[in-house]
Amino acid sequence: MKLLFQIVALTIVVSVLRPLAAEEQRKPYNVLFIISDDLTATALGCYGNKVCKTPNIDRLATEGTRFSRAYCQATICGPSRASMLFGYYPYATKATGYTSGRKEVGPNKDSWPQHFRKNGYHSARISKVFHMGVPTDVAPGKDGADDPDSWDEAFNSPGPESKTPGTGETLQNNPGGLKKGAAGGNRFSVVEADGDDFSHSDGKTAKKAEELIHQYKNLDKPFFLAVGFVRPHVPLVAPRKYFAPYVADEMTLPPKISGDWDDIPKTPGNRRTSQSLQMDIHQQKKLIRAYYASVSYVDAMTGRVMKALEESGQRDNTIVIFTSDHGYHLGEHDLWSKVSIHEESARVPLIICVPDKKPAECHSFAELLDLYPTVSSLCRLNIPNNLQGKDISKMLDDPTAKVRDSILCSGKGRLYREDRWALLDYGKTGELYDMKKDPKQYTNLFSDPDYAEIVSGLKQKLKTKLAEVSKNDLGKE
Repeated sequence: MKLLFQIVALTIVVSVLRPLAAEEQRKPYNVLFIISDDLTATALGCYGNKVCKTPNIDRLATEGTRFSRAYCQATICGPSRASMLFGYYPYATKATGYTSGRKEVGPNKDSWPQHFRKNGYHSARISKVFHMGVPTDVAPGKDGADDPDSWDEAFNSPGPESKTPGTGETLQNNPGGLKKGAAGGNRFSVVEADGDDFSHSDGKTAKKAEELIHQYKNLDKPFFLAVGFVRPHVPLVAPRKYFAPYVADEMTLPPKISGDWDDIPKTPGNRRTSQSLQMDIHQQKKLIRAYYASVSYVDAMTGRVMKALEESGQRDNTIVIFTSDHGYHLGEHDLWSKVSIHEESARVPLIICVPDKKPAECHSFAELLDLYPTVSSLCRLNIPNNLQGKDISKMLDDPTAKVRDSILCSGKGRLYREDRWALLDYGKTGELYDMKKDPKQYTNLFSDPDYAEIVSGLKQKLKTKLAEVSKNDLGKE
């Protein structure tokens, strides 16, 4: 009887330990993080666009989890990237403008790639991951507001930007198109560029990524590779072949709703309109054409990176993330660009592919802030207890799971978004939208007496949330 008991006990122990041993024997996941600059989800086929050609990103979406309600924490490049990479809301750090976030969080706070680096990963960056000025840093190949402590190696990808040979045009503040050529700087300039993919920053970035991925298969450690594409950030420069599928006069603009601006506050975040930029209808259509061409260029370069990952034999052991630092307006409400805290500017594309997890669509809330703790969890690393993001890894197993019931985003104002209600708070003024009945945000209910109680309740929730995130001790680990 005693011998029988011992055999049964041993069998139980072996059966329990066997799957654990297999899990422990699995090689650590690599991480390939791809981030596009100023990319709105509405420009991608996998998010419903029927015109813009993005077959490689669309394919990636069928291989992982596509999040339909992912939001950035700032609708401006620098603070959004600092928030995502250091794990704090911009409201907590006051990291705004031209910054990596390092100065604001201090020397003892590990960034996301730095955390992986300290836990045995080889960490590398190509081009714009932390903030870089486009074109001011990108064109000459400067580091911008990078964080050197985050990387074992880092590479920049200089490109000619609006000075590239080709057909150039300035669309904003150019009535009638009288000024010829593409103006420099951060403005709506377009260049149908001569030359091949690798004449430009994003082509050089993709080529470097291919090279490193093949090198890394010989590493004795896993890698964390961050690949930053600068398009479709203006100036909208791409090789001519990416413009060819799009005809300006055939581009469809968002609806021009009579009286749409009657209930939209004239705030700094809502200043970039067709009128203020002096763009006529034809120029607006040309802008959308150039934006789509730039997105197709990024898609092609993403395809090259993914092909290299597959050819290197590392695809089945690599977590792949694709996203953007924030969204972008392409004429919705006659608004253009970023900074606004409307849906088009705050929502981002987010695709997470994890080996052995089933493809899915997730309609629960997620924030870019969640990537740091989530990928740490997936890679079996500890999650620093001072991060303000949440581990949403369970949503990759069960896309109906919910980790958040609201999101918080900053721009020229604060966005507090729940399942039904979106509050755009500017202090004394604001916007309120019923996202169930009015997902395109055409009817502002903020000043409607019938919704005063809802506005008051959301303002209190926003105040509580801001107080909560501002209490976080930046120095605590």
